[in-house]
Amino acid sequence: MSSSNRTGSSPLTFILTGIPGLLTSSYWMALPLCCLYLLMLLGNCTLLWMIKTDHSLHTPMYYFLSMLAVADLGLSLSTLPTMLAVFWFESTSLRFEACIVQMYFIHSFSAIESGVLVAMAFDRFVAICYPLRYTSVLTSSLIMKAAGVIFMRGICVVLPVAVLIKKMPFCRSRVLSHSFCLHQDMLRLVCGDIKINSLYGLTAVILTKGLDSLTILLSYTMILRTILTIVSQETQSKTFSTCISHLCAVLIFYIPLISLSIIHRFGKHLPPLTHTLLADAYLLVPPVLNPLVYSWKTKQIRKRILVLLCRRGPQQQV
Repeated sequence: MSSSNRTGSSPLTFILTGIPGLLTSSYWMALPLCCLYLLMLLGNCTLLWMIKTDHSLHTPMYYFLSMLAVADLGLSLSTLPTMLAVFWFESTSLRFEACIVQMYFIHSFSAIESGVLVAMAFDRFVAICYPLRYTSVLTSSLIMKAAGVIFMRGICVVLPVAVLIKKMPFCRSRVLSHSFCLHQDMLRLVCGDIKINSLYGLTAVILTKGLDSLTILLSYTMILRTILTIVSQETQSKTFSTCISHLCAVLIFYIPLISLSIIHRFGKHLPPLTHTLLADAYLLVPPVLNPLVYSWKTKQIRKRILVLLCRRGPQQQV
């Protein structure tokens, strides 16, 4: 059955969906999307450039922040081609192989971003609970090894998902619910036994985002216990303020992710627009907001931006 789907006169293609109930060629939607992508590129590339050029930012916290920016760039750029194709050029068809590649990169970078958030939680845990051992624990060697493990985990865990779904027969409607390819969305179009695919997909989610969220929760439980032992309330608030940016990044990433997972499994009766908006929020909101959150809440980055603006001001006046 699988071969009959792919060896015919026309290759297997999927039909992407823009926003349910609206025309595909919605330029009023394409323009905000382009602005979001430009804002994402500007924010994350600026963060990477500042961390690279400013030696005062060559610390573990900012190395992890640069990894987060790379993951955000990868996540957004994975959806960029099809999102703009659907809304700008009314191109809704996508080859099966291209859909699998896009799905692989979306889920890989999502797993990588989740791992980076765990590493950042560990950074805050050591900095607050064991401040005297911070530099000896978070060495350059450890950071490089952690980066390698995080990226390899994201690459390897998602690879079987792509391999398994590539062998599945698609003989139902080939209309996807989004303007990009997600594993859950592709899986519902399979006409065959999907128990192995569903089981491995669930296992992969548990081993990545499930364990990651529990690890982050455990880290902040230990951090709060340490903060509560501090006598001075002013010192407590200052110590906790160093975690605000990371907590915002965690909430921005996990709330849409968990909501989307729940809706895909239990919210089939909900209108299609709900699925679309949550998926878009899951893939677009974190890469756009993370640079803004860290620029707003981190003094070093905020000062660096102010210095750059002050330098440009006199040059423009001259």
